[in-house]
Amino acid sequence: MSPGKQASQSEAAAPMAAGARLEAMRRRVRLSRLAVWTVIAAGPVALCVAVASTPTTVQAATPATPTAVRTAAATADPGGYAQLFLSAWLRSSANDATTAQARLAQSLAPDVELPDPATGAQSKPQSVTAVRSAQRTGDAWSVTVAAQCADGSVRYYAVPVAAGGAGSSFTVTGAPGVVAGPARAEAPKSSYGVTVPEGDLSSAVGEFFAAYLTGAGEVDRYLAPGVSLSAVSPAPYPSVAVQQISAVEEAAAAEQVPADGTKVRVLVQVEARDPGGRWPLAYELALKARSGRWEVAALESGTAQDGGAR
Repeated sequence: MSPGKQASQSEAAAPMAAGARLEAMRRRVRLSRLAVWTVIAAGPVALCVAVASTPTTVQAATPATPTAVRTAAATADPGGYAQLFLSAWLRSSANDATTAQARLAQSLAPDVELPDPATGAQSKPQSVTAVRSAQRTGDAWSVTVAAQCADGSVRYYAVPVAAGGAGSSFTVTGAPGVVAGPARAEAPKSSYGVTVPEGDLSSAVGEFFAAYLTGAGEVDRYLAPGVSLSAVSPAPYPSVAVQQISAVEEAAAAEQVPADGTKVRVLVQVEARDPGGRWPLAYELALKARSGRWEVAALESGTAQDGGAR
């Protein structure tokens, strides 16, 4: 056979082979569709078997990258540190840096110069108290410290402090500065607007405080069921007297004890006396009515200004 004829037959065979492969692929697709419809017609069990027998490529899930969570470390208030430094600094002198107070001040603030008080000057404070701490930026703080002298005068200082290690270390970073003291805030209006006259409630309150502060009688007899309260021991005063009672609820001023379960909140002004003098005291009480008498349901600290139950 001539080369030209062979080439012609090869060129003709190539399209035929391609067509045969395409037809075979079409038959496989038709058979696959037929198999699926047959399985569906056979029921869910056969469908599950068919799916299980089908090769499946599973790609392992990529582990999620842990998200970095930053927790802000709570920095301790450096007020006590600043108070300790200022107390030692005010009691120090640059002329004698070997005293215990001078060494303490220098250990708390190595770069701060000691004061140089005049000979015989009464500049040493009677008491030193931190009254305000303000965090400025990052670990930098400014602490306002009050120094009270024996004559009653008060001078305020701003002490710069740096905190480190989430409050595990401090240092005073500069000399203190004399500043104006904090302004006096206006007190909110008291919620105790009902005046309680003499009667069952005032008698119960007077007897309770006699037991609580002087040891005259048992405190338990004046308490509501389930309330536990111990008297001050040892008794601090030989005598006490109720001066005034104010209440939040009008029921506290009623002439007769109201229905059982009625609860009122009162503010009691007490005058206590001892050999050292006369002492005006104030207490908050919650009382509950039961069986025609008032009983103490709670002794609360502070003064509630919003009238809310606590």
